[in-house]
Amino acid sequence: MNQALVLVVAYLLGSIPVAYLAGRLNGVDLRTVGSGNLGATNVFRTLGRTVGIAVMVLDIAKGAFAVLIAQWVVGGPWWPIAAGALAIIGHVFPVWTGFKGGKGVAVGAGALIGLVPAASGVLIVLWVLIVILTRYVSVASIVCALAAAPLAWAFGAPWSYVAFIGLAGLFVIIKHRENIQRLLSGTENRIQLGRKASPDPT
Repeated sequence: MNQALVLVVAYLLGSIPVAYLAGRLNGVDLRTVGSGNLGATNVFRTLGRTVGIAVMVLDIAKGAFAVLIAQWVVGGPWWPIAAGALAIIGHVFPVWTGFKGGKGVAVGAGALIGLVPAASGVLIVLWVLIVILTRYVSVASIVCALAAAPLAWAFGAPWSYVAFIGLAGLFVIIKHRENIQRLLSGTENRIQLGRKASPDPT
């Protein structure tokens, strides 16, 4: 019973449409502007840095709490993994917004915080540095998705965690396939740091 409840809670936590709610509070339906993606990057572009950072932090918290609740209630390696997976699925396919959500980067980072905190700290620093240097959020997200499993292994995570993190990273990369196409064609939009940008597709 506890296990089933933990999994339901994990999905529901992940499915909280933080970006959508932030948009609505500011009179915008983010599904109809910019990329149409209900993630922090579209919020950043459309509503500005402060709201974008707030949404990112809350999305990270969704993944972290899903894993931590599973660790606390049922323990073991597999239930926290399942909770992290369902939090990501809930974020990408939220029932509240017609199963149209984000790409799972921030929620996945939160799940990683719960599973391998040291690796997540390195990845967060790496993500921020890449965004500052390139202004491509997609590049930062893809690089971190690729680096997550090797870093988890380097920090001594159990193989079950490493395997899950690798699969989650692959899922995030697949969700960025359109960004990859635009990067290859030179049409990917850079994020404007320090001010609100016009809503471009990302």
